[in-house]
Amino acid sequence: MKHRILLWLALPAVVLVAALFWTGRNNEDPEPVEAPELVPEQMSLRTNMSALAATPDWSKLQDYQYTMPRDIFMTQLNAVYSQDRAWHSVINVHEDFADVRGSGNERIRVYFAGRDRQKPPPRYWRSARELPSAPDLFGKPLSGLRIAVDPGHIGGEWSRMEERWYRGTGGHEVKEGELTLATAILLKKQLESLGAKVWLLRNKTQPVTKLRPPDFEPLARQVLKSRGKDPVGNDLHRASQSLFYRAHEIRRRAQVINTRIKPDITLCLHLNAESWGNPEKPTMVSRNHFHLLINGTYSARELRLEDNRFHLLKRLFQRTHDEELALNRSIAKAMAEETGLPPYIYTTNNAKLVDTENPYIYARNLLANRVYHCPVVFLEPYVMNNPEVYKRISMGDYAGKSKIAGAMRKSLIREYADGVTEGLRNYYQQARGNNG
Repeated sequence: MKHRILLWLALPAVVLVAALFWTGRNNEDPEPVEAPELVPEQMSLRTNMSALAATPDWSKLQDYQYTMPRDIFMTQLNAVYSQDRAWHSVINVHEDFADVRGSGNERIRVYFAGRDRQKPPPRYWRSARELPSAPDLFGKPLSGLRIAVDPGHIGGEWSRMEERWYRGTGGHEVKEGELTLATAILLKKQLESLGAKVWLLRNKTQPVTKLRPPDFEPLARQVLKSRGKDPVGNDLHRASQSLFYRAHEIRRRAQVINTRIKPDITLCLHLNAESWGNPEKPTMVSRNHFHLLINGTYSARELRLEDNRFHLLKRLFQRTHDEELALNRSIAKAMAEETGLPPYIYTTNNAKLVDTENPYIYARNLLANRVYHCPVVFLEPYVMNNPEVYKRISMGDYAGKSKIAGAMRKSLIREYADGVTEGLRNYYQQARGNNG
């Protein structure tokens, strides 16, 4: 008989106790963020700015003078960050410098580095090769590494609002925000055993932000009016909710990551799904797959937004992509071996493969992998409304393995956490083994 340790049917209470135990012992947590969550201008609809975005400080681009050679700038701009020639409307590239469109018609000139005079770009995160040698490379390969784990969505009472919830056969409720939190708690413990310092962005099924949907009604009214809709009733209700959980909740997590935790990497945990229609009578699908998303493939429309341009350039000049891709390659390999899942295949132009030898990794411009100013591993394994995945979710967590569809399998969250852990172990063992 397998010993059941955690049932997701009772997730909120169990997770809260476990999370308080595991996360309440961060003796070296930084001081809480002192800056306000929002300033008044963010609660107004602004031309050429994303909703709720902070106004970029374009003077910060001066910090990246002579930090990147022209060939690397052009290669990453074309191969990773831009959808086709989208960047041409906002960046003029010359032999020795690039003129970047800032606020309005302002142009910021950033000079390229020569091969023999590159300055290190300022940033809070460290690449694997910038970490000191690990004293115990095989036992503690993550020693000193700072990791933020972001359990995607919120879960609990917020699941219906997020539209990341359905009720399956037998009445079991599937809530993505609870599954990601359960995985994050287990993953935190495993990564700490390998020497890492780990912070959870949330340790319960509650938002990180202290604001709530009604706080966003003034901005929601402006948004609806700009779309020619009356800002009343259900339209206003849904618009306020969307600003709350789709925009500000993620921006608040970014604020915590970038000003408080300042991690070397961030792990964004999600599960995938295909359209299930009515959540009370969901459509189940035979497909099951896995992919990871790194930042990139900005469209011309997205680059017209000032904050998007700023985040792209910050990631580009900080050389975030180099570390991000290397990390994702290692975790993709480990997760593919652990789960046995085939890669998801995008058929739209908002994402592109960046490594023809790795079909699991796509470049796509998401809010989280854009505004988290460090290398991000954004995971999308499992299709939640696949019958086998649903069965595994409804089985909860257990030690050892159980027979599922003719194969002996770990619980879904243990398989997920083990794949990520193994990918990080392999990556840092190899990279830090070359640091000595």
